[in-house]
Amino acid sequence: MSLKTLITKSAEYNNWVVNKYINWLADKSDDQLNQEVPSSFPTILKTLNHILQTQEYWWSHIAESNDFDFEKKRTTKEEIFEALRRSSVQLVDYIHKLSELDLEKNIKVESPWFQCDFTKYEYIQQLILHGTYHRGQIVTMGRAIGITDAPMTDFNYWNIYKDQQ
Repeated sequence: MSLKTLITKSAEYNNWVVNKYINWLADKSDDQLNQEVPSSFPTILKTLNHILQTQEYWWSHIAESNDFDFEKKRTTKEEIFEALRRSSVQLVDYIHKLSELDLEKNIKVESPWFQCDFTKYEYIQQLILHGTYHRGQIVTMGRAIGITDAPMTDFNYWNIYKDQQ
């Protein structure tokens, strides 16, 4: 399997999972999404916003625009859900246009927290895996407040059933 195929499938899977989570959480009350639970971020909504902000941060480097807005604030679930959907589709569309060489291009990142010089595909992996890490936290946070109907989002499940959904 080529790098292009692997990264494309990963981004498509990420987009599917983002939509699964948004659809799952859309009918949950604002009180539930804003109920404090001990975790990396105190609420499910703040965790989703962190996933979004981090996705946008890495996108700014992947797209080589370096235009991430640290001051941008979103507070409602509708704003966060819509921005997550848009960001995830944007990544898929972008990756479809890339070549293997594009994916292997190194991009230097200098931030207040770290400096690195990795390939574009490694930053794409970071964006996707970071979201996966925090979505796992959201399931646990949900269980702590009585939300027990999390969707199945394993990669293998998507890989088997993606064409049937």
